[in-house]
Amino acid sequence: MDIRVHAPGVLVYGAASVSCALGLGGIGGNKLEGDGTTPAGRFPLRRVMYRPDRLARPETTLPVRELRPDDGWCDAPGCPEYNRLVRLPHEGGHEVLWRTDGIYDVLVELGYNDDPVIDGRGSAVFLHVARAGYPATEGCVALALDDLLDLLAACPTGARLVVSPDPP
Repeated sequence: MDIRVHAPGVLVYGAASVSCALGLGGIGGNKLEGDGTTPAGRFPLRRVMYRPDRLARPETTLPVRELRPDDGWCDAPGCPEYNRLVRLPHEGGHEVLWRTDGIYDVLVELGYNDDPVIDGRGSAVFLHVARAGYPATEGCVALALDDLLDLLAACPTGARLVVSPDPP
């Protein structure tokens, strides 16, 4: 199943169409670390991570991992763990995954820049929970929590996120 995302912020899967937030820089084909763009392309959904202290395990056929307070994601080009899950504290630059704002209460690791990892081509590109009003992300795709949970429940193993600047 392909899950399609296009500007100005629409995600379509099956018969459903929902709003989503995209990167501040829009959708681009040449992503670089920190540029704020959502990368264009076709990306497998690798695994779901969630906060077990806030939510029940999401219903999905995708692999699922409980987040821990010491989970982070390396976003430091030049670091051997670049664009990988890390345990905090971590010497390199990183994002904290155990957040207080709720946007990572559920997140989906996308297969972007991970096979192989190319230094500086972008990291921590996730499908995650949107803030109220769908403000721009730093390059991720973000959905309302209920929409994200519905998508995960409908998502078969092998699903891919297809991101395009143009409507289908």
